[in-house]
Amino acid sequence: MTSVVIADDQALVRTGLRLILELAGVDVVGEAVDGAEAVELVRRTSPDVTLMDIRMPRMDGIEATRRIVLSGVRTRVLILTTFDADEAVLDALRAGAAGFLLKDAGRERLVEAVRTTAGGETPLAPAVLARLVGHYVRHPPPGVDLPPQLQALSARELEVFRLVGVGRSNPEIADELVISVATVKSHVRHILTKLALRDRVQAVVLAHESGLVSRDPDR
Repeated sequence: MTSVVIADDQALVRTGLRLILELAGVDVVGEAVDGAEAVELVRRTSPDVTLMDIRMPRMDGIEATRRIVLSGVRTRVLILTTFDADEAVLDALRAGAAGFLLKDAGRERLVEAVRTTAGGETPLAPAVLARLVGHYVRHPPPGVDLPPQLQALSARELEVFRLVGVGRSNPEIADELVISVATVKSHVRHILTKLALRDRVQAVVLAHESGLVSRDPDR
């Protein structure tokens, strides 16, 4: 059973998330009202996933995510965000967040995101992904160079890399390339290793920065 810690300063939000997750068979092992409490709770319970709000008192979700990642606890942080939190989303990415979910996502999307995060994938709300990539294209982070390893990717890995770059999920890539989901996962794992990328989010950004995916949203 997937275990989860919920970190949000709003009691109604925590209650709603807990209800949805528990009805779906997810084990909510604790709730935190701020980032500092979340860090301590995650250290004690080692949940599979931490649902982390960004804006909280005392310690925000970005700093809490950074401390959780640095602590070495085997949990993956799924950030709860809103449309107007672009800069915060970028900061959460740098802190080591595993994925992003809009706060107004439906119950099915919430449960799916928690389970895919626990399974090692990177759920990305399409609206957040579009704005995230747009920000990186307009304002690339300092010190980012195109990796020479890009040429080491096989033709099939380049296809998979491009599809990851446009936000396709593993099942969608499998359907488009007529291969199994297991094969897609294997390709993605090899791509991340060859390009020295931490996760799928960084792969999306690099695919755009490298020109493999068009920077023109109308193309």
